[in-house]
Amino acid sequence: MKMNYFVVGTNNMSAAVNFYNALFEQTPFKQTMANHRMTFWQGDEPDSAFAVATPFNGEVATNGNGTMLGFNVDSATEVTRLYNKALALGGTCEGEPRQRGPKFSAYVRDLDNNKLVFGD
Repeated sequence: MKMNYFVVGTNNMSAAVNFYNALFEQTPFKQTMANHRMTFWQGDEPDSAFAVATPFNGEVATNGNGTMLGFNVDSATEVTRLYNKALALGGTCEGEPRQRGPKFSAYVRDLDNNKLVFGD
């Protein structure tokens, strides 16, 4: 079994799309599709996808307490770049870039308070 895709909720699709388009600018993830409630980005691998969505049930999107999405990147430099980019786009720090056990990683929250980690 392997991970297929990530979806996070948003209450402001336009702001979320702008945040992730800018965050993913220098990565393999490119926006591939959008409809009235979801926007998708596809990576290099056929099954690697990321999406933001307004909740299907029409209720307010909330972040999951203890939920975190991890992005594996090529280097500590890329971890730091993505961390700084997320903060510049209005994200918030959840853990500055540093070595944590065998991985160099950094933690941020997006505009909807979803927690992301970048690790090499």
